[in-house]
Amino acid sequence: MNILYFIDIVGTMVFAISGALAGRDKKLDIFGIAAVGFITAIGGGTVRDVLLGSTPVGWMNDLIYLIMIGSGVVISMFFSRAVLKLRRTFFMFDTVGIAVFTVLGLQKALTLGVHPVIAIMMGMVSAVFGGVIRDIVCNEIPLIFRQEIYALTCIAGGMVYVMMDFLGIDQVVNVIVTASFIVIFRVLAVKYHWKLPDFS
Repeated sequence: MNILYFIDIVGTMVFAISGALAGRDKKLDIFGIAAVGFITAIGGGTVRDVLLGSTPVGWMNDLIYLIMIGSGVVISMFFSRAVLKLRRTFFMFDTVGIAVFTVLGLQKALTLGVHPVIAIMMGMVSAVFGGVIRDIVCNEIPLIFRQEIYALTCIAGGMVYVMMDFLGIDQVVNVIVTASFIVIFRVLAVKYHWKLPDFS
């Protein structure tokens, strides 16, 4: 599906920008900023592929991903003010990106024959583990563990996909419905400040 591929590579660039901006906030040098941007963009997919035993990992088979990551890092370095002004736009790109990453990761896991429960976990890993690694590298408690309903959104979307697949729903329809569900769920969670209890 060409549209999924397009959103995938754009989402990769957005994740690279978010990682590089985090590196700038921590006052890292140019190499550090680039490294954090790279890790954020490919971390989730790499962890997923390694866990599934699918090597070489996805980004190694298509140089367009490295080009998009490099572009994202450059944009964050030289146009950070403009990027920050487009925060809402990038939030939507990021949200659509995690929806697509969840679906692509889930589909890849199912294609490799793993149990649907594990496939749902792999979809979540694809979407959020780049951000987890970014936060750890930047000496922060990962965002998904302390503020937003983020990973839960991906898990819920994965469950929707698996149920529709079990019912024999057309794959294109399934992808559209699942991705839309994840996007709407996350937007509502951010808008209304939905959070899990922290037992503090």
